[in-house]
Amino acid sequence: MVIEIINSDNKLGDICFSLRYVPTAGKLTVVILEAKNLKKMDVGGLSDPYVKICLIQNGKRLKKKKTSIKKCTLNPYYNESFSFEIPFEQIQQKVNLQVTVVDYDRIGTSEPIGRCVLGMNASGTELRHWSDMLASPRRPIAQWHTLKDPEEADSILNQK
Repeated sequence: MVIEIINSDNKLGDICFSLRYVPTAGKLTVVILEAKNLKKMDVGGLSDPYVKICLIQNGKRLKKKKTSIKKCTLNPYYNESFSFEIPFEQIQQKVNLQVTVVDYDRIGTSEPIGRCVLGMNASGTELRHWSDMLASPRRPIAQWHTLKDPEEADSILNQK
């Protein structure tokens, strides 16, 4: 009898980033700090991860930005800052922030490792982080998030 051992906790990894919103300027700043324990994506047991940040409103991508690529690591450190302009009325109800960790491949397509979605449609730690940011204007709020399966995270965005 053969017993297959699957990645016991089926984890994709964790990502830490901070959010800061300045209502008077209508500016959202996302600082991608680091990720850890990312899922191995390459043959050599490592990944070449980068982070893609998308601002989504009513299912449409408004803006997207990405970090640099960190070669051959499952624990990348970024400390990269990105700013988006969003009016206060929009950020309160209509906007979601999608943070995706992607494995860069020179040949073929880059594959998403995992993602998290923050905003009013989110739940759990993602919703709490978003709410904390809105409740503390002008203060950066940093938090770790567990990456979810990209398809699972997409279903959050499709909720109305």
